Amino acid sequence: IYKKPKKIDKAVLLAAEHRDDVSPTSLYYDVNVKGTQNVLDAMDNKGVANLVFTSSVAIYGLNKNNPDEKSDVDPFNHYGKSKWEAEEVLRSWLSIDSPRKKLTIIRPTVIFGENNRGNVYNLLKQISSGRFLIVGSGNNKKSMAYVKNVVEFIKYKINNNSSYEEFNYVDVPDFSMNQLVKQVEVSLEKKIPSLHLPYIFGILGGYFFDFLKMFTKKNILISSVRVKKFCATTQFNAKKAHSTDYKPPFSLEEGLDNTIKYEFQDNLK
Repeated sequence: IYKKPKKIDKAVLLAAEHRDDVSPTSLYYDVNVKGTQNVLDAMDNKGVANLVFTSSVAIYGLNKNNPDEKSDVDPFNHYGKSKWEAEEVLRSWLSIDSPRKKLTIIRPTVIFGENNRGNVYNLLKQISSGRFLIVGSGNNKKSMAYVKNVVEFIKYKINNNSSYEEFNYVDVPDFSMNQLVKQVEVSLEKKIPSLHLPYIFGILGGYFFDFLKMFTKKNILISSVRVKKFCATTQFNAKKAHSTDYKPPFSLEEGLDNTIKYEFQDNLK
């Protein structure tokens, strides 16, 4: 039997419009910015003054030099821009009656895990199928975060937060694309063909699919944005989070192994 809690004094805001292909783009701002304001209004109405908010490392932009929480903000897409605008709304909220309020902003990198159907799942699915091309050298590194570790960090900050804090969240060490292919090989005990396509051909192919999508109005997984993100070095500094008393329950390798086996091992039978 569900029992309504006597008093709610903390909130966690996870909701976001996130996909790369959202149309119209105003939906990013309707959900990520206006939606955040709606939650704050509801919190104020109920007297809730403690919020943990999941933002995104997308606020820093692409191909940055391992940005930390003090790095410049330079989002390259509407998702990143809308998450930054949401953060600004939150800081404005905090500035009013700030002694009573608490705000923790967590900026995870790309998240993966069992039953998560995001970009990492699509990438791992392509690799595990054996029908996979690495665009570029494959030495570009990708910061990633295992969903169970992110949940544990959020739980940790719910119970250990100050008036205002910002944290990047990444599970370390970062894997390169080549290392990610190797991890799939190890987890599935399967040889994965290691084929490389020069970047110029990859990006031209992405533009071709952009035009194809525009004319056919169909949802196509390949796009120039996704090729750019695939080839970019997306590393983020999360030393601040890992310098706390929080200890991730899983290593990045364990998280990937759990996810790969759960999602794709049955396909080999």
